[in-house]
Amino acid sequence: MKTLADKCALITGGLTGQGHAIARALVAEGASVAVGSFVGPGARLGDAAAYPEEAEISRVKLSLEAPGVHVFAGHLDVRDEDSIRTFISAAETSCGPIDILVNAAGTTAEQPVCGHPDNLWQKILDTNLTGAFRMIRALLPGMMARKWGRIINIGSTAATVGWKDNPAYCASKAGLLGLTRCVALEGASHGVSCVMISPTWVETELMRRNVAQLVAREDSGRTVEDAMAEIAAQNPQERIIQPGEVASLAAYLCRDDARGITAENIQITGGALW
Repeated sequence: MKTLADKCALITGGLTGQGHAIARALVAEGASVAVGSFVGPGARLGDAAAYPEEAEISRVKLSLEAPGVHVFAGHLDVRDEDSIRTFISAAETSCGPIDILVNAAGTTAEQPVCGHPDNLWQKILDTNLTGAFRMIRALLPGMMARKWGRIINIGSTAATVGWKDNPAYCASKAGLLGLTRCVALEGASHGVSCVMISPTWVETELMRRNVAQLVAREDSGRTVEDAMAEIAAQNPQERIIQPGEVASLAAYLCRDDARGITAENIQITGGALW
C-alpha cells in the first residue's frame, strides 16, 4: 500500500548518503520527491562534506523515477536564500506543494576549539542548523495552511554527547534539537509534526571523509579502512549503521499513523552512546 501516494517530499542533501536513502524510501511509499544538494566543490574550508558532481543530478533523478511519482533533482545551497527560493519553486512546479521536508544536508570537520577558524565554524553551523531553519521557515507556513506536514531533521548523537575535536558539529546538532522541539510546538495544532532522527556513525561518503580527517590528524599509520573497522568493533552490535535504517524510520514517521510522534529525538545507535 502506497501510504504517501498523494504527498510530495523535499530532501536536502538528497543526492548523497542518508538523504538519498530517505528519498528512495519515500518513493517506495508512493511520494513524489525533490532532492537537492550543493553540487560542485562547495568552497571547501577543511570540512568533510560529500559534494556531488554535476553528473550526479541526472543519475540520481533516474535512480528515483518510478511509476506514478514525480522526481525533481538539482543544486541546492541551504546557506543561500536565493538558491532555496529557486529550488523550492522548481520543485513545486514539478511535484506540487511540499508536504514533507527532510533536512539531511550536513557537514563536519575534525577541528578542536583551539585555533578553530571562524569561517569553518560558520560554515558548519550555517549548513547544519541555520540551513535547516531556512528550509523550515520557507515551507512550514504552507504545511500549516494545508493542515498536514511532516518535518524530519537528521541530527546525531552529537546533539547530546560531546565529541572531541568537533565543537561546531556538536553545537549545530544540539541547536537542531532545540529547533526541532520549537517547530513541533508551533505546528502541533495545525497537523504538522517535527522529529529529529539522531544516528551514531552511518556508513556514508561523509563518514568516510570524516574518518579520513581523523586518521590524518592522528598521523598513526592507520588506514581509513582500519579506522572504520575499529568504529564497527566498538559498537555494541559490532557494525556500522546503514543509511537504509535511517530511511526506514523516516518513511514511517511520515505516515498518518505516526502523527502523534513529534518533538522527539529518536536515536539509532546499535546501543552506542555516541
